[in-house]
Amino acid sequence: MTPPGGFWTRWRVRLGYPIGLACFLLARPTPKSLAIGAVFAAAGLPLRAAAAGRLRKHEQLATSGLYAHTRNPLYLGSAVLAGGFLIASRSWIAAALLSCYFALFYGAVMRREEAELRALYGSDFDEYAARVPLFWPRLGPRPNASATHNAGFSWSLYCRNREYQAALGWLLGVLLLWWRIAWRW
Repeated sequence: MTPPGGFWTRWRVRLGYPIGLACFLLARPTPKSLAIGAVFAAAGLPLRAAAAGRLRKHEQLATSGLYAHTRNPLYLGSAVLAGGFLIASRSWIAAALLSCYFALFYGAVMRREEAELRALYGSDFDEYAARVPLFWPRLGPRPNASATHNAGFSWSLYCRNREYQAALGWLLGVLLLWWRIAWRW
């Protein structure tokens, strides 16, 4: 049985690029907003990196590191990145547009991925899901922390999961917004 949410998964990326372009065109950055937003957005990079360096897609259920605090640290990192770029852009319309995009797509995508993980890992996933929140991380101690048995961070996994693309995207976004400021376009 195919997990629900296939439409949302397929269209998340296809619509992501035009949404990003629209946010760029709506942006009205200043040097101050760009500096603050770029630093805020950069905080999403280590979140994504730490998660990608433990993720063995379709091989092992990730439950340690950030995965012990949230089941979706990659999406949390993406939300921090997006929030930073919205701060940099200084556009309420872009913020509303991107917030709607995240709300529509990422909830459905997370539910679909949960169904896939449940099909792959069964009761191990159910036990994990019972103790770790879906998106917003638990900031306190981990209950049943001994159940997290994955290996530590791996640069080879970081590279295999092509997480360096997020850092390149951050750099491109900062440069494009700086270009908007410099050329007053």
